[in-house]
Amino acid sequence: MIKRFSLGVLAYLVPTFALGFVWHLVLFQRYYEGLAIYRKDIIIPFGFLSMLIQAIIFGWIYEQIFAQRSGTHLSRCLAYATLGAVLSWSFTTLAVAAKNVMSSVPHYLVIETAFTIVQWVMVGPLTALVLAGSDRKVPAVA
Repeated sequence: MIKRFSLGVLAYLVPTFALGFVWHLVLFQRYYEGLAIYRKDIIIPFGFLSMLIQAIIFGWIYEQIFAQRSGTHLSRCLAYATLGAVLSWSFTTLAVAAKNVMSSVPHYLVIETAFTIVQWVMVGPLTALVLAGSDRKVPAVA
């Protein structure tokens, strides 16, 4: 069970970190520089730690809520990815746009919404796949 949960954590952590690094610091680096939102000396270990905490919580959410839901594996995956995307979007996009100084809030909302969608298109199915063994129906009480 611990091994499977660890795989669930990695299913969030690895793609999120890789995508986050490439998205923010390579592919769209100039876009973010134009937004003037990030510090010059980004503290990558803080970002990694934040993602690790999220990975543990989202893995726990999947196992406690979605693995036990009735329905198909696909329906559990879609429900989990939708919840994860909405929660992530609320604290990584809306909250940041509300608090941080940037050159364009609408442009930030667009790029971070796109990031969140891509992230959860990857993370949702991967998490559901590696935690598929924990998909179990609650036994009926006679």
